[in-house]
Amino acid sequence: MIPHSLFSTTFRLASQVLLNLKPAHITRLPQPQPGKSYMLYAHVPFCEILCPYCSFNRFPFNERKARQYFSALREELRLTAKRGYTFDTLYIGGGTPTILMDELIQIIDMARDLFGIREVSCETNPNDLDDELVQALSSRVQRLSVGVQSFDDNLLRKVNRLERFGSGEQILRRIQQVAGAFDSLNIDLIFNFPGQDEAVIERDIQMALESKANQLTYYPLMTSPSVRQQLKKTIGDVTFDREAALYELIVNRLSPHFDLSTAWTFSRKGRNLIDEYIVKSEEYVGVGSGSFSYLNGSLYVNTFSLNFYQQWVSSGTAPIAGKRRFSRLDQMRYRFMMELFGLRLDKKQWQADFGAPVERCLPVEMIAFEKVGAFQTNNADEITLTPRGRYLLVTLMREFFSSINRVRDQARRVVLASEPQVSAETRLSDAKA
Repeated sequence: MIPHSLFSTTFRLASQVLLNLKPAHITRLPQPQPGKSYMLYAHVPFCEILCPYCSFNRFPFNERKARQYFSALREELRLTAKRGYTFDTLYIGGGTPTILMDELIQIIDMARDLFGIREVSCETNPNDLDDELVQALSSRVQRLSVGVQSFDDNLLRKVNRLERFGSGEQILRRIQQVAGAFDSLNIDLIFNFPGQDEAVIERDIQMALESKANQLTYYPLMTSPSVRQQLKKTIGDVTFDREAALYELIVNRLSPHFDLSTAWTFSRKGRNLIDEYIVKSEEYVGVGSGSFSYLNGSLYVNTFSLNFYQQWVSSGTAPIAGKRRFSRLDQMRYRFMMELFGLRLDKKQWQADFGAPVERCLPVEMIAFEKVGAFQTNNADEITLTPRGRYLLVTLMREFFSSINRVRDQARRVVLASEPQVSAETRLSDAKA
């Protein structure tokens, strides 16, 4: 039996090569392809505190800078519309998208007008769950995702969330108060923090069940070198020796109440809920500083610099600072991973899209997955996964996102070196965290 560690190590090295971006200011997105559907992601990079486990592009909240940023974000939406893109779905992440509610409302309403958006997903923090949020967003947002991470007070204290967002019991009450106001209420939780044992996971699951949320996204801890260093200072060394056991515990405890939508997303039984943008749509456009787009086999990364972002957008050019073209083989591997992460690969659609069966396109990968016991079903129509296969996809996606976090680390270092004021503010916030 091939060990998961061999898969994850191999994939980590391959991802680092794959995501080696070429710096370049690309002034326009490629035009959309006729008949192809796309998803829109919008990034809001401001937070009241900077959590030590997060590698996303984020900055300490400053109202003046944030309002300038939202203005530039609206301009980028206009530029995207001029390129001819339309979208059914918008996902707004961060950072903290709800940090300025009036600005967020303008973004959602503009996106609806420009692109015909019908479904909106938006992230938020527990302390923003109040009547104002429900009144502003319940008619605009179909899926609200709350970044809880854990209900454990000890862990919340160590990652500097207890004082700002309240205790696990307080967070639970806030979630219960907004349950029912949105088509889908999702809770984001993280497992495999240093020191997070089975008892902590058991209690987190029990409180999540009591929350009345109809979706749970239970991520493994995903780290970059900078995140590992920060976590070592706060809660301990990151290891993966308990990850498989914790994942099995989570699946077993949640399966009586939830169905798996992806390898790490659980939806209440009988509900067909919208999910993460990278799974729902193969290609997507990212707007905002530090966002990613995947189009026509290429990955585009927007500048992480707020200054360059605003300058480039105000001059009428796209704020793209890096690009990586995927080979046809890389595109097939990416599609293979994403479809299996979504728990089913449609073999007939694969044949139609690539002109050959998946066995011929990816013979090495198919043999390796068979050897590890990953396939529950592998017939003429589809591939589905065993429990072992689901965990394998968790490890591969963890390594993929960790590699993306390394790209974010690199981009952030460039910003901190070139913009001393941003560097000083960010380091001060990190020190407080």
